Amino acid sequence: MTYLRGAAIAAVLSMLAPLAAQAQEDAAATPAVMARLAERSLLIDLAWAGERAVAVGERGHILVSDDRGASWKQVPVPASAGLTAVYFADPLHGWAVGHDELILRTEDGGLTWEMTHLDIEVGQPLLDVWFADADRGIAVGAYGAMYSSVDGGRSWTAVIFEPEPLGGSAPAVAPDEYEEDVGLGFDFHLNAIVPGPGTTVYLAAEAGRLFRSDDSGGTWRELPSPYDGSYYGILTLDGEALLAFGLRGHVFRSEDGGQNWAQVETGTTALLNAAIRPAPDLVLMVGLAGVMLVSEDGGHSFAFTQQDDRKGLSSLLWLGNGEVIVAGEGGVRRLAVPGLR
Repeated sequence: MTYLRGAAIAAVLSMLAPLAAQAQEDAAATPAVMARLAERSLLIDLAWAGERAVAVGERGHILVSDDRGASWKQVPVPASAGLTAVYFADPLHGWAVGHDELILRTEDGGLTWEMTHLDIEVGQPLLDVWFADADRGIAVGAYGAMYSSVDGGRSWTAVIFEPEPLGGSAPAVAPDEYEEDVGLGFDFHLNAIVPGPGTTVYLAAEAGRLFRSDDSGGTWRELPSPYDGSYYGILTLDGEALLAFGLRGHVFRSEDGGQNWAQVETGTTALLNAAIRPAPDLVLMVGLAGVMLVSEDGGHSFAFTQQDDRKGLSSLLWLGNGEVIVAGEGGVRRLAVPGLR
């Protein structure tokens, strides 16, 4: 493929942009196609809605399973933009987010979905969503995007993300001044939002940035970081203990809520996407190239395992008896966790 550069491509795109934007808007707002093999498509995230498993992914696909992942059924979705994350506050109330700032909500455990936000003009993806309860939630995404809702996701308000910087007071409101004075700006991605104990919430971001809120996301402060690469997730453990993970197989552990960190060896350079803690001593992480890391000492050390097909894994749910549901490049499936004692 030949790539145009500079003024030539700018001129072409300026002429085509209105048509492309309209086509994109029409496509994103079109209901997702009911695909015969949707369970084998690229699926990005998983969540439990009570006893029901819910998977979301490309082209607006949402699938549900009521038999612990043995079989899956695609459900209707009013938009076809790719979905990146799903979260349930209880067995009935859930939300999914994705490209073009798409936000969906459900009140019946994922069987039907309502579109409550879509912004083709901005066009950036939302990357994660979390709700403190059935009413109060936050969605985060690319270029510092943050939205909040206080009515169960029926409506959303844009939030200017202004964390207190390390060792300083809150930054100025003006984005230009913030970028100049703090060095962050609003062009970094907020990759994951993760609840901690009580009203504590964490954000994992690109460029080695981690953030913490102690008031359910009302205000934020930056945490010290041992790494300048992107983080894709945080796993909370007992008390103030945390694991932060991301690019090139990096995992870091903190015992004090993110103030100090120590690197944990993983035996891989694969990007790590997701982690769960099914039991006090058991931590599982998955990533690209079929990597699954297994810890049986509460995340102090990990054993490296890899699926034979090398297909990337992006999310997982614990089933018990040494089994998980995984989602990723190969769709969604059940598998046994390798090497469990």
